[in-house]
Formats: sequence, C-alpha cells, structure tokens
Amino acid sequence: MKTSNSENLFKRALTLLPGGVDSPVRAFKSVGGTPLFMKEGKGSHIKDEDGNEYIDHCMSWGPLIFGHADTDVIEAVRNTALSGTSFGTPHRYEVELAELVISMVPSIEKVRFVSSGTEATMSAIRLARGFTEKDKIIKLDGCYHGHADFLLVSAGSGLATFGTPDSAGVTQGNAKDTLVVPYNDLEALGAVLEREKGYVAALILEPVPCNYGLILPLDEYLRGVRELCDKYGVVLIFDEVITGFRLAKGGAQEYFGVTPDLTTLGKILGGGLPVGAYGGRKDIMAKIAPDGPVYQAGTLSGNPLAMAAGIATMKKLNSKNFYSELSAKGKMFNDKISPVIKKFSSSVQFRCIESIFCLYFTGNNNLTTVNEIRKCNMKLFGAFHSAMLSRGIYLSPSGYEVGFLSSAHSSKDIDRTVAAIAESLEEIL
Repeated sequence: MKTSNSENLFKRALTLLPGGVDSPVRAFKSVGGTPLFMKEGKGSHIKDEDGNEYIDHCMSWGPLIFGHADTDVIEAVRNTALSGTSFGTPHRYEVELAELVISMVPSIEKVRFVSSGTEATMSAIRLARGFTEKDKIIKLDGCYHGHADFLLVSAGSGLATFGTPDSAGVTQGNAKDTLVVPYNDLEALGAVLEREKGYVAALILEPVPCNYGLILPLDEYLRGVRELCDKYGVVLIFDEVITGFRLAKGGAQEYFGVTPDLTTLGKILGGGLPVGAYGGRKDIMAKIAPDGPVYQAGTLSGNPLAMAAGIATMKKLNSKNFYSELSAKGKMFNDKISPVIKKFSSSVQFRCIESIFCLYFTGNNNLTTVNEIRKCNMKLFGAFHSAMLSRGIYLSPSGYEVGFLSSAHSSKDIDRTVAAIAESLEEIL
C-alpha cells in the first residue's frame, strides 16, 4: 500500500500533538507502523489520505451502527446547523431525544445529557455518592469507564483489594475510595461488600466488558450482582456507553433482563457526534442540580447538533426489523468464521455477542476474566493487524479492543473479512 500521505501527516502531527494523536490507542504503538489518516467514509468502507480503501470494523470505536455518513443522520445535522450550532439555552432537540431514550431504556426515568462517556460515568458516580452519602465505589477489573482519576484504577496486588493508580498523575488519595473486584466472581464481590458494609455508594460495571477484549458474563452473574447491590444498599450503575443500543434497543439491561439503578450512555446515542448521558430512577436523579445538591454542568451539554443526530439515530433504531437484521449479520459472521478459528484453535480464539466481536491470540478457550485476556499474545495481534490492513480490512489498532458490525456491512463485506482473516492467520501462524 502507498502510505506516504499518512506518514507525512503523522510527522507533522508529532510536532503538534502529544504522540501525534488526540487519543492514545490511535497511535498504532501496540500494532506497529504509522497510523493511517482517514479522509472519508461511506457505509461500511473508509478511505485514507493515500486513497486506500478498507472495510471498517472499528466503526469509530462503536458509534456508527448504521455505518459512515448515514443519510438520515447527516441530513438531521445539516438542517439543524443551518439554524445554529449552539445556544447555551434549552431547546426542543434535547426534550425530543430525552423522550426517545426514556422510552427505549428500561431503567431510565430521567436523563441528563453531557458531552462524553467519561463525563457520564464520573457524573453518575458523583450522583450515587450524593444520593447515598457514602464515599466508596466498586469497579470490576477489566471494565473501563473513561479517564476520570478515581476510575483509572487497577486491581493492586491481590483480589478484591483497594485500587492502585493506573496512570501517572492519579494520586493515592483519588484511588483510595475505589475498590476493585474481579469480573464474573460473585463470591469475591459478596466478600468485599460484607467487609465494607455501610461504606459503599455504588458499583459500576460494563455489563459486557468491551475494553479489555470481549468478556461475556457467566450465567446469572449480572442477576447476582443486582441481588448483592440490593442486599447491601448499593447503587448499581451499568456503563452502557458501548452496549447501549448495540445489543438491543434497551441495551444490555434489556438483553439480559437485569435493571440497574443508573445507566451511562454514549457512542451510538450521538450518531457519531460527541455525546454522553446518564439517567435512572427519579428519586436518584432528583439529587442533580438544579433540583438537588449534586452539581454537574456543561457548556455544550445537550448540543443541538448531537441531539439532532441522536434523534435521527433513535428513530432508525426503532424501525421494526432493525435488531433482528443486525443480529442475523452477527450470526452469519460467527457461522462463517467458526471453521477458520477451529483450524487455528491452538493459537487463536473468537468471541462475539450480536454485532460485537473479538479475536484473541491464545490457545486458552476459557476467557471469562481479564487475567486470561492479559496472557494473550499481543505481538501476534500486531502482526495480524498489519496482515489484515494489507488485505483491505481495518480493525481497531489494539488487541484489547473489540470489532463491530453495522447495518451497512453486506454479506460480501463479511465474506471478504472472513477470507482475509483466514489468509492472515495462515500467513502469521
């Protein structure tokens, strides 16, 4: 592939932006090579500054459930922009989108819009602390909730420990009230809740972790978490920034039939524009200013362009057969890739749930915790990523990230992707 334009842009970017990027994983450090600078996208395909075209399975890290440049979303943004891009006042778009979100997500009775998933999770935790008047929170090892200080915390030296800072600049003081428990381990969770009885405000988790590979919940795990939170009076927060509107119209909570107290949303909610939201029970949401004492604000919260894109997106998601058709694409992909993975099962595994998928370079088929994911061969993933790029398939440039299908991916796209996976695995293994 010719990549000189991307290489030149990256050289310029390195003198202007830390690492040449505005988000670390874009730098291709974990897969090698120079990051590709994209120029345009349409449907399931993207094209870089050198004219190379790819089938895209990153999909802007999940938001583009209809693919790139969806006609209805673009038209909604264009029409709204002609009337103004921001007012700093209430407007009808935020009301209309709130009505749609509340009608679709089972647990949300009131919602507050913000501008990112990180804002949503940090605000939801502040709200839970204000509601319960308790300080400590529990997060699950392997779940990512944005870059707020008290959420950039890893598991420390043992199971169910106090968290330790996972980034420079995060102080011990910021980490000290965050407890970290293994995902898929109800016994460890129950033990820490008993030990910290009366001190824990909230438990936050991705119902399906999608930022450390794809980890599927064991049978009855999420229901068990709900029961433990009820028993100990802990606010249960589902971080559905990725799974919201992805697994089902009502997200993972509808898919698994488990209702949290608060939910955080992002990605798909904005139709490709920057957006986040948190919402839940009315009695908890009543604590948010101006109704209550928990302060949270944002100049561009509920931005008209993002709200209009969200409205267009939610209306399309509500069409009669959307989720059954997207699910069928996921099943088709799984069925076609299965014999390929079986051939190389001593070195690579595959997991999927609906339209989310992940490949892991390991012979271990028991991938239920983040500790197993950490043992995967990331050097092999780097080689695989390069091999896929050379065959016109764009994957997220990290072995810890998931891939996505959209409604724009055709059966031809899926066949090409499966063929490229088979060829790439043959090449590197």
